[in-house]
Amino acid sequence: MSRHYDVIIIGSGPAGLSAALYASRAKLSTLVLEKSKNGGQAAITHLIENYPGAVEDPTGPRVTARMVEQAKSFGAEIKQDEVLNVELEGEEKVVTCVSGDYTAKTVIIATGASPRKLDAPGIRELESKGISYCATCDGDFFEGLDVYVVGGANSAVEEALFLTKFARKVTIVYRKENVRCEKVTAEKAKNNPKIEILGNTVVTEAIGDGILEAIRLKNVITGEEYVIEADEEDGTMGLFFFIGYIPQTKLFEGKVEMTEDGYIKAGEDTRTNVEGVFVAGDCRVKDIRQVVTAVSDGAVAAIRAEKYIAEKFE
Repeated sequence: MSRHYDVIIIGSGPAGLSAALYASRAKLSTLVLEKSKNGGQAAITHLIENYPGAVEDPTGPRVTARMVEQAKSFGAEIKQDEVLNVELEGEEKVVTCVSGDYTAKTVIIATGASPRKLDAPGIRELESKGISYCATCDGDFFEGLDVYVVGGANSAVEEALFLTKFARKVTIVYRKENVRCEKVTAEKAKNNPKIEILGNTVVTEAIGDGILEAIRLKNVITGEEYVIEADEEDGTMGLFFFIGYIPQTKLFEGKVEMTEDGYIKAGEDTRTNVEGVFVAGDCRVKDIRQVVTAVSDGAVAAIRAEKYIAEKFE
């Protein structure tokens, strides 16, 4: 027998947990469903120093754990369960999980997006040990070090420019001859004395014993491979990947309106094209994906859900 809620939130990253806090505090019966670890990408971030108020013990696990406890303190239920299917049309939404069905008046989608990762030796092993996917999160850890940025689109080049605030030198590694970002951004990179652009090149291996110590590069034109080692005095270096994100939205294909690359369409009001269904966080079409913007989305989605319920059912 299914249990009915006012709000079901799918995903327990910062967006989902913020939505849970706002919804449960508004006295809405609230269920958060998460198939793996609470906190999403934020939970595996070493430090979250750019989130307001995250001063004491600002590690990703601790910050997100506090979000979980705060949502629970107002009555939100957080369950570890995998969502298998959703039926979003009509006044009663049905969410089918491994453990059974749940129904709700509203659904907030907060399943996030994962950085696209290179499938090469050493990459997974050295993540958060010299390898990162977020310049604003981790840039200051590489103060005075050499940093390599993989990617050539706007996000990669913009992040490379940001990293020059901290790094001794930033090398953009791109598989094509020229970066494919906006001209003004490309000019800024070319004119920055700290930036070198290494075209026609890919990373084939990350090397290190517990920390990134070297990277293997390959020229895609000549086939030549060579190893770049960290400065002996530094002992380490930085390797950032900005080769795109993969929104975790496959479950909702054909259920809500999406872009071709899988992001769910909604404006700043977080409303999707389906009545009573909202989307928050990194899986939404948006320009900036940070913890603070995800949390903002979650709050907006919960407030909109509360208003929808009041107008539709009360």
